[in-house]
Amino acid sequence: MSALLAIAATEFRILRRNRWLVIATALLSVFSLALTVSGATTSGALGVDLLTVSVASMTTLAVYLVPLVALLMSFEAIAGDAERGSLALVLTYPVSRGVLLAGKFLAHLLGLAIAVGIGFGLAGALAFALGGAGVSSGLALLRLMLGAVLLGAAFIALGYVVSGFSRSVAAAAGGAGFIWLVLVVLYDLVLLALVVWDDGGLFSRQVFPWLLAANPADALRLFSVTASADQALVTGMGAAVAALPQGAALVSLLLWPLLGLALARLVFGRRVP
Repeated sequence: MSALLAIAATEFRILRRNRWLVIATALLSVFSLALTVSGATTSGALGVDLLTVSVASMTTLAVYLVPLVALLMSFEAIAGDAERGSLALVLTYPVSRGVLLAGKFLAHLLGLAIAVGIGFGLAGALAFALGGAGVSSGLALLRLMLGAVLLGAAFIALGYVVSGFSRSVAAAAGGAGFIWLVLVVLYDLVLLALVVWDDGGLFSRQVFPWLLAANPADALRLFSVTASADQALVTGMGAAVAALPQGAALVSLLLWPLLGLALARLVFGRRVP
């Protein structure tokens, strides 16, 4: 346990020194505050409070930005150490590769959680100050924060997988960008095309909701929607949620980090420094 915490502390210091923590916090804070201010003009028309509209907007922000930040934090984890020559030295220490990977994961996850907490927390405080926040919308914000951290955990793990396969930092960066493009952008475009082609048929009613839940980014959308009826109203995803068993989105968000870390450990175990 002491070795794990020591590795996590070292990696967290590296994270702060590389400015990724500051950059991630600034990005989430600026965009979240902007969405909250802009949401003030639409909340009255929808008949919901300001924070409810802001949470719906911040969910979309989290779907795109949190995976990107997580991958930027993690894509160098193995390939970067190998390229700098420090990986061979670290592996001579009496610490297993699993503990080393877990220490990196704890540090990166903590950094991401801090960025999410500050960024979304400031937006929630602003909405509360403007008088547009209730208990249900506050709980929806907390639910979004939890889901965003779980989503980030999944992409941190995927970043380790890419880093373990890559022989250079440049290759790892390209692989991380490819994963983000496929899972966050192209996946939804393909689903949208299939839904339009199906025109309300069997695929749209029964298969489409499960494909949404299978993707970690879309699982965050579904998880956030189930926070309240107001969220379902604002996002328009109530039908997809109703077609799934309760908790399906949360199970997906929990499984992705676990499976990603297991695969990363397997890849890292076969890596020759």
